[in-house]
Amino acid sequence: MMNREYDVIVVGAGPAGSMAAKTVAEGKHSVLVLDKKQEIGTPKRCAEGINARVLASLDIKPDPRWAINNIRGAVCYSPSGNSVNTDLGAMGGYVLERKIFEKHLATQAIKKGARYMVKTNARKVLKENGFVKGVKADYMGEELELKSRIVIAADGVDSKIARDVGIDTKNVLEDYHSGFQYEMAGLKLEEEDKLHIYFGEKIAPKGYVWIFPKGDSVANVGIGILGKLSSDGNRAIDYLDRFIGSHPEIFQNASPIEINAGGVPMGSPLEDMVDNGFMVVGDAAHHVNPIHGGGISLAMEAGMIAGQVASEALDRGDVSKKSLQEYQRRWEDKFDTKLKKLI
Repeated sequence: MMNREYDVIVVGAGPAGSMAAKTVAEGKHSVLVLDKKQEIGTPKRCAEGINARVLASLDIKPDPRWAINNIRGAVCYSPSGNSVNTDLGAMGGYVLERKIFEKHLATQAIKKGARYMVKTNARKVLKENGFVKGVKADYMGEELELKSRIVIAADGVDSKIARDVGIDTKNVLEDYHSGFQYEMAGLKLEEEDKLHIYFGEKIAPKGYVWIFPKGDSVANVGIGILGKLSSDGNRAIDYLDRFIGSHPEIFQNASPIEINAGGVPMGSPLEDMVDNGFMVVGDAAHHVNPIHGGGISLAMEAGMIAGQVASEALDRGDVSKKSLQEYQRRWEDKFDTKLKKLI
């Protein structure tokens, strides 16, 4: 029979959630991860790039099953077509197969003792005497009450669970960028070991177009623009299709094999990431770089910090907001000043 009580429940099995779960499990505390999707890692919602330094800092060894293309630099193109070519060598990173990568993170957490439930939708939190004490969730048509001493919300942009606690995770409209991406095969791209970034108001208003090569003529080709529509009424997909059509030397024989779209929160991290028995991490806490919109690295580091603080709080027997505030303090010490300078 399924256990209904845990030290920690994590809502969301993305990079932030799985890192938090793994860290809590390493602290010898029981942890359950819930994810509303039936398959972890799908659909992907990013260009899949990650810095090699971050993987090393998190003690994650690159595996060719998910670190599928080694990136050693970037080529940045101006509106006039001029380019700057950088070579980072060993300081570069990887383009991931994120669907496999997220399952890898979950597998590592499970090996440490975490439990996972997919196709399980956390509807609301359970509260008792001002403390979050678990969640109500739907699993395959069955309503469950799952108890815990701490709940960690890692359920993405505009976190439903955080809002239920009373933490406002909404972004103002002007802080949202609209993203659209094709994964394409058949590209003719020089330097497949570099990211290709294109700037210009006519190319991507208040944003940019990216080509993140995955090797063997395959790449993520995407765009981010400010808002759902530009000032001329065009959508992100309109600009991206126009860009692809204007570069036949790259795309003449290419076709999409996957489409991804969604909003990217580009504002400041939440001012309040904790409550009694409660923490918020990753996209739910707006842990996104406001320059390029990337969030995998920040999410995983936030998850690890949250997991460490949760374990320490459980050891002390104090899961109050004041106790869990240490998570926010450590996060801000490491990232807050840097991120705010970029806004």
